[in-house]
Amino acid sequence: MSYPTQVRLIDVGPRDGLQNEKQPVPAAIKVELVQRLQEAGLKEIEVTSFVSPKWVPQMADNAEVMAGIARRADVRYSVLTPNMKGLEAALLCKPDEIVVFGAASEAFSQKNINCSIAESIERFAPVVEAALAAGIAVRGAMSCTVGCPYEGDIAPEQVAYLAGLMKGIGVQRVDVADTIGVGTPLAVRRAIEATLQHYDIDHISGHFHDTYGQALSNTLAAVSMGVWNFQSSVAGLGGCPYAKGATGNVATEDVVFMLNGMGIDTGIALDKLIDAGQFICEHLGRPNGSRVARAALAKRSA
Repeated sequence: MSYPTQVRLIDVGPRDGLQNEKQPVPAAIKVELVQRLQEAGLKEIEVTSFVSPKWVPQMADNAEVMAGIARRADVRYSVLTPNMKGLEAALLCKPDEIVVFGAASEAFSQKNINCSIAESIERFAPVVEAALAAGIAVRGAMSCTVGCPYEGDIAPEQVAYLAGLMKGIGVQRVDVADTIGVGTPLAVRRAIEATLQHYDIDHISGHFHDTYGQALSNTLAAVSMGVWNFQSSVAGLGGCPYAKGATGNVATEDVVFMLNGMGIDTGIALDKLIDAGQFICEHLGRPNGSRVARAALAKRSA
């Protein structure tokens, strides 16, 4: 095991965490959340997505949110762009990075975007090319890398196949995502090993959901392989649409607490992060999804 001395987290709360909220979240609240995250020390934040408001009405204010952020030179702001139209709108807001996506499951790809894995990546080729030409970095989100709601277990060979396709169109780094949170440490290790056939460890990140309570175990498995970049969501924002009532993204606070205990530097002030999470939870009128935050807040009030 070769643990990294530093880990960088990408907080996806403002985008992945809020996109499925039924109640509209005002742009000012989203901007405030991003501000609080960067004040807590986050150096990478997934801010919004440039998708059709018909499909994701919560993200209709994408340009307003991007314009409202007091941007910092040392923070990378990323946005999801599902197609060329989305990229063109995103380019006006000057993100540092765009995110494209693909699934390691053929059934998931067909049911969600009505095409094969290969076709989905081919559709992204001009988007990636245009982003790189504009000087914008490109990250690829690889969903369902260990399990699929339709296919069940996903073979590492399928992950390697998807990683190779992404590499082929110019995607610079990839997320190994356990989209439905069914992964366990050895399955996650195999998915990362498969990805290493096409990307080095510095260009692989982990994105683990906590549906079955395995996200921290899976994070630890990836860290033990040398992975130092992870996505997480403040206050555990974001559910899992394929498991009714299940939690979604691992809470950033919980990952930071674990890494702090291991002596691994994240550059994040945990107290400020907890405050950021509580801010958005109070606005949404819901309990905080981070166990660390709940414990720290209870200790404070005592």
